[in-house]
Amino acid sequence: MKTGFVAAQLVSQIQAWGQELAFSQIGVTGVDLSAAEPGLNAWLQAGFHGDMGYMASHGLKRARPAELVPGTVSVITARMDYLPRDTPEGWQAIEFSRLQRPGEAVVSLYARGRDYHKVLRYRLQKLAERIAAEVGPLGHRVFTDSAPVLEAELASRSGQGWRGKHTLVLNREGGSMFFLGEIYVDLALPASEPVSEHCGACTACIDVCPTQAILGPQRLDARRCISYLTIEHAGPIPEDLRPLIGNRIYGCDDCQLVCPWNKFAQRSSLPDFDPREGLTGATLIELFSWSEDEFLRRTEGSPIRRIGHERWLRNIAVAMGNALSAVVGEEGDALRQALATRSAQPGALVREHVAWALECGERENRFREGSAGS
Repeated sequence: MKTGFVAAQLVSQIQAWGQELAFSQIGVTGVDLSAAEPGLNAWLQAGFHGDMGYMASHGLKRARPAELVPGTVSVITARMDYLPRDTPEGWQAIEFSRLQRPGEAVVSLYARGRDYHKVLRYRLQKLAERIAAEVGPLGHRVFTDSAPVLEAELASRSGQGWRGKHTLVLNREGGSMFFLGEIYVDLALPASEPVSEHCGACTACIDVCPTQAILGPQRLDARRCISYLTIEHAGPIPEDLRPLIGNRIYGCDDCQLVCPWNKFAQRSSLPDFDPREGLTGATLIELFSWSEDEFLRRTEGSPIRRIGHERWLRNIAVAMGNALSAVVGEEGDALRQALATRSAQPGALVREHVAWALECGERENRFREGSAGS
């Protein structure tokens, strides 16, 4: 539609509009992702996607934007920082310290505020409307983690950053604490320059992973990832992985917390990602007591709601079992009493994880008694 110098001017204007809409960066890339297809196929054939059937159900449409949305010529990519506005210095150490308090429930940083799907989708649509007002009728579709889209691939090709060894996109000025979104358009735009990789010999993200889900640089077995297990996985959590989950009840940030580039992570300018009351720093017992109605009320507009009350209780039961292996006295008694209130829960999934958690406590008691008597 617009070519040459005029198209370049339009990209500059789109980037300015993106800033006004609180996006950290806007990039552009083409639609030829054929080089990514072999890696995608190998990942799927290895079964690393686990229960995420939707990853395979669309075939190679993920790597073929013009097949997913016919007429697509260019992809506009956007990233948005999500650290809460009042995030203190040294926040990584603060987050790691939560993992040392077994009775505290840990929710991934990105999920403590408003559902990012809603925030980004609204702003991406506003950006598309501004472009249409400038160029006339515009065929487009906006995405944010909501369709068969190779988001990280598109982001890295459009200069948003490079793929870290943990598979997430890393940016020299923004670390990895940001969301990604895309606008597929039927408009030919000049592509942004990709950036070079800057991980070097660092393997901090691989080394820190509690479940060793990162098998090597840019090779993730989602079936072992705590984020997958607590969010995407619908059934029982494999017993051998439960102790490794610790007190993480929704997601895991370890590979990002340890990444040196996240000393450059930026605070969001939006209130949307500020943590909601009653979640950050809450105890496992407090959150385990939520009825389904309370869960739905407290998670309204939150990404947490998507897992439902049953998986919420499943996750917390695992964390409580892990806590019982680490605490004694009144705190342990309180955890056992709380678990007992759910031992007759209608859902078999919750009952099974509650029984496992209580058995963890019993095993620990037997071990301590044996040690005391020897």
